[in-house]
Amino acid sequence: MTNPIYDTSKPALVTGATGYIAGWLVKGLLEQGITVHAAVRDPSNKEKLAHLTALVKDNPEQLKFFKADLLNDGAYDEAMAGCGVVFHTASPFTSSFKDAQKELVDPAVSGTRNVLETANRTDSVSRVVVTSSCAAIYGDAIDCQSMPNGTLTEEIWNTTSRLDHQAYSYSKTQAEKAAWDIAKAQDRWKLVVINPAFVMGPGVTLQPNSESVAVMKQLGDGTMKMGVPHFEIGIVDVRDVAAAHMRAGYIADAEGRHITSAKTMTLLEMGQTLEKKFGSKWPFPKSTAPKWLLWLVGPIANKMFTREMISKNVGHAWKADNTKSKEKLDITYRSTETAVIEMFDQMIDAGVFKK
Repeated sequence: MTNPIYDTSKPALVTGATGYIAGWLVKGLLEQGITVHAAVRDPSNKEKLAHLTALVKDNPEQLKFFKADLLNDGAYDEAMAGCGVVFHTASPFTSSFKDAQKELVDPAVSGTRNVLETANRTDSVSRVVVTSSCAAIYGDAIDCQSMPNGTLTEEIWNTTSRLDHQAYSYSKTQAEKAAWDIAKAQDRWKLVVINPAFVMGPGVTLQPNSESVAVMKQLGDGTMKMGVPHFEIGIVDVRDVAAAHMRAGYIADAEGRHITSAKTMTLLEMGQTLEKKFGSKWPFPKSTAPKWLLWLVGPIANKMFTREMISKNVGHAWKADNTKSKEKLDITYRSTETAVIEMFDQMIDAGVFKK
């Protein structure tokens, strides 16, 4: 990192430290010599924290765990004390829920407010980096059609998602808006936001409950072998997302939102990438399922595939401008094909698939 704004002897707080992106972020911070305050649900769960403690075998004092719950007021006071930069990565990411308000929106919004209001009370904090999403910029791929040059930029906000349609995207939009409201109401610390596309690639440890793993599992276990929907999505390597967070925290003139997306891919292209590497013995998808078929059976096969979701995403182009992340955060994006391959390889080693 060049042009740091803080002395790296000052600790950094990472919320949701056991998460997918957070694992690489913690690793990167430690490699820069920064002491990390890792906020987790249960500091006594040695097994769940083992992949992080393994990063500091020679210097265990560099990583300190703190118990914190997103929804408990004041839960981050102790963890944030003395920190210069706060990285707020903790947020629910799931397509399996019964109550979108309770399971997605409330934790995302209330958690963000809790962390940022703690920053307001903590004099040492000068910068907060929030993990948002491209989902806070758009709701459905069809939204790109109404954008200049059909391309998403940081100036755009998601206005089409609702509790009953694209609830995850709605939660990320509301949480990021809450973050900006809090940041603009004070002038001591600066807010910088990272807006990743769909995150792929190997984890510091495998995250079995992540949506990325769920998609990869369906690509490799035969679920999609009869054909995949023609979804276009932005893909980005998890290590690039972690690097973007670090630079957002320590580059002096970093500001605003940053789309982090390396390349647009379809599910079929992911399957073809995997087949090229691992061979045809695996039941990777080899064709695209027709939209009319998805329209008929999608809502029956998967509650996420509502007819509105299929109509507004299947067959529609997706494009986002990542220029700001490259120019302002100096990100050079890794190959998305490599991210997909290395993630699948890790899942094989972890026993998700039979070799």
